[in-house]
Amino acid sequence: MIRKSRQHTLTAFCTVAVALGFVLGAAAPAAAHNYVVSSTPEEGETLTTVPELFTVTANDILLDLSGEASGFGMVISDAAGGFYGDGCVTVDGRSMSTVAALGAAGDYTLTFQLVSADGHTLSDTIAFRYEPTAKPSTSPALTSAPVCATSHNGAGDGGGTVVTDPATTADSESAVVLTFVAFVLAAIAAVSAIVASAVITRNRRTERADESIDETTIDS
Repeated sequence: MIRKSRQHTLTAFCTVAVALGFVLGAAAPAAAHNYVVSSTPEEGETLTTVPELFTVTANDILLDLSGEASGFGMVISDAAGGFYGDGCVTVDGRSMSTVAALGAAGDYTLTFQLVSADGHTLSDTIAFRYEPTAKPSTSPALTSAPVCATSHNGAGDGGGTVVTDPATTADSESAVVLTFVAFVLAAIAAVSAIVASAVITRNRRTERADESIDETTIDS
């Protein structure tokens, strides 16, 4: 009977361990870093017309806790150091975008920053070239990177993001995610401890009852 009791205890611990592993395993994909799966323009692409939007799409939902694209940024610059666009970013599911604007033909760089599903930021650049096939309507170059709320064309009134110190916002969002994960793990650990304690207590009582029965039998 004592051996069976120990087996019950081992089984209970294994069950708790498997459940904990399942929960952590299910949560792991949601905490992975995002990576870019497509963009407009693509790296090294030559554009012949200006698209409506410059877009970056990731493999997973982007983390926009504020709903105002805080921590996200997209900046377009030319080889001479001029900047284009209004600095406003829109986040929709797995994609982030900004209204496209370019100047004369030449080489350009799209620099972006996004917040992954796990709260960490991802920054990268996309180099492309602009060779219009017809006479384009060019946008004037700005001397500094535009900020959405105070951009030169006043596009900030329509929403988007103010691209100011995105690292601070990203750290804040990351802290929220990590706090939630820590809370879940603590809750699982507490439940596991309670279950294990209850099983051990029950098994000890069973062992004592069995010992009492054995002693009674021997006395008889």
